[in-house]
Amino acid sequence: MNLIKEIDLNKKKFDLEVLNFLKNNLNSDNLDQAIKYSVTNGGKRIRPYLVNKICKLLKIKKSHQIAISIAAELVHTYSLVHDDLPVMDNDDIRRGKPTTHKKFNEAVAILAGNSIFTLAIEILSKTNFKKDIKKQIKIIKLLCDIAGIKGLAKGQSLDLEIPNNNFQRKKILEIYELKTSKLFEFCIVSPFVLANKKNNDIESARLYSKNLGLIFQITDDLLDANSTSKKVGKKTNKDIIKNHLMSKISQKKAIEICNNLIIECTNKNNFFGKRNPFFKNFLNYLLSRTY
Repeated sequence: MNLIKEIDLNKKKFDLEVLNFLKNNLNSDNLDQAIKYSVTNGGKRIRPYLVNKICKLLKIKKSHQIAISIAAELVHTYSLVHDDLPVMDNDDIRRGKPTTHKKFNEAVAILAGNSIFTLAIEILSKTNFKKDIKKQIKIIKLLCDIAGIKGLAKGQSLDLEIPNNNFQRKKILEIYELKTSKLFEFCIVSPFVLANKKNNDIESARLYSKNLGLIFQITDDLLDANSTSKKVGKKTNKDIIKNHLMSKISQKKAIEICNNLIIECTNKNNFFGKRNPFFKNFLNYLLSRTY
């Protein structure tokens, strides 16, 4: 099946799964409506797609795959809700629609983001892992590690400092790893934990996650520089103004970095290399995306 069609099909299935989860956990008050609006406000659902793909290859239970997928997308959504706030990245449009603080208000958006994160912990806590309680705890700890001061939150904090600091390429890429790669790490490493894979397999998963996240963020920068707000569903030409990566290197160099990252994590005869060509194809797809 064509990769784009496969991602779209998985998105449709996931949207039904997450909607069912929200129906079982939300009421109809203003905060709950803000949560639902934020979580169901479109998106490519790349993270749930990757979780689904890896879980199938590793033969992970469907209920566990759904829990990891929803948890990952909830954390991703919470980060976007907060990142869009005026005191953060100050965006009015997300996925072609008003951001949560514009649709509701800033206070509700902050509370919605906080609540969405707790829902991610909740679904992992409530999912029946039966004899895999220790693995369940490992996955919850992994989510907390990647989302907090060791990962996404730290990356977002440093990202706010970029406009006022003359960070060079290496430092900017380190920030991208924290703010983007870490959440992919949760998506990709969690199934390996459930499958009881060895340390070298998990390290391969971490490397692939790191490189995937960097490629994803660099292509975001390229789209910001080259695309339109209508096409990508948010403001463009912001990152160069904010002194991000594309103000430091050429577009040709950015693509070269991405191609080297692809080679680094897919050139071996392991799960992410020659044994499963999908993973290299997927990174090439990310590099060529137009929205």
